[in-house]
Amino acid sequence: MRKQMAVGAIALASALTLAGCSNAAPEETATSDGPEIIVWSDAEREQAITDAAKAFEQESGATVTIVQKNFEDLRNDFIAQVPTGEGPDITVGAHDWLGALVAAGVVDTIDLGDKSGEFEQVALDAMTYDGQLYALPYSLETIALVQNVDLVGAEAPATWDEMIATGTAAGTERPFVINTAGETGDAYTMYGFQTSFGAPVFVQDDSGSYTSEVGMGGANGEAFAQWLGANGAAGTGILSTTVDYDINNELFNTGKAPYTIQGPWAISAFPDVNVAVNPIPSAGGQPAAPFVGVQGFYLSSQSKNALLAQDFLVNYLATEDAQRALYEADPRIPAWTAIADEVASDPIIAGFLASSKNGVPMPSIPEMGSVWDFWNAAQSQIINGADPASTWNTMIADLTAALDG
Repeated sequence: MRKQMAVGAIALASALTLAGCSNAAPEETATSDGPEIIVWSDAEREQAITDAAKAFEQESGATVTIVQKNFEDLRNDFIAQVPTGEGPDITVGAHDWLGALVAAGVVDTIDLGDKSGEFEQVALDAMTYDGQLYALPYSLETIALVQNVDLVGAEAPATWDEMIATGTAAGTERPFVINTAGETGDAYTMYGFQTSFGAPVFVQDDSGSYTSEVGMGGANGEAFAQWLGANGAAGTGILSTTVDYDINNELFNTGKAPYTIQGPWAISAFPDVNVAVNPIPSAGGQPAAPFVGVQGFYLSSQSKNALLAQDFLVNYLATEDAQRALYEADPRIPAWTAIADEVASDPIIAGFLASSKNGVPMPSIPEMGSVWDFWNAAQSQIINGADPASTWNTMIADLTAALDG
């Protein structure tokens, strides 16, 4: 569900096209008799890291060796190899790996010092666990409201009701369409609406870290469940489990629905639509806060050259030039605020950036892995006509029991 941002319509003309073989041998950026730092990267980030390493090598006397791997293999390989001493000093990774990495004891904290003020707060929050920062963020991704300008204009609707009224007035087959992954349910895409009822999946503490306390029970969770039911098969029918990812995109691209919720990775699927991107409207009276995904760089807890690796992260990758190179190599929303503001001159990027500023990090705690099946299924059942309150409360009880077990 959390797909890599497609270059497509939102990439700048200067974006680099990089290629590489997933089985390529490690590449050394320089040869030196000094210490070595090993960095794991996928193909998209490799060149930008290599460029940042050149100055570091010249000034430190160290060698930075870049090992290219498939992104899908990085987390499991890191967890398996760091304890054996065979892992890297640094790896690229996603923020929702953090709980598993901390639980495995394979990552160390980092200190950005004054540079923390250069980053979007949601990016720092995502890389924080139990109040400690564990990775250097560099990019964001989230979902937002995507609308057909020719049918409903570019103005952002403030509420669900306003959006549905405008969509209905457009005279299309549907006023709005959203992916439910068919019968499976898609709580990820629906989350902005859920949080607008004040029902977060887990409670966050004062530091912004997620606790293991389920936050979507009680009256607020029931209110969201009642909203699902009122707009499902037993109500307006706007929400439907006949809609999967591809059907959602087809309905929007063919003008049969003027609004949808999607990520930047889907923009290239709408070649026939003049699109605008805006924050998700509120359905429950509170701001809609979709999940935000963050990519960054983790420091191994078993690094043989931890101080050098930290220096490389903080003083060579946490710079505007390096962050810009990373954006150009893999054009996701930058976590470096100045670059994010700069690339937001593209109105599509600006819309997703605005949505991310309202958003919250996807929980990275290990408990999140137990949530999806219960959560998705309950939403699908309610949309299909099951009693909202009892179905939702059963889901909360079952989930809580699974977490306690």
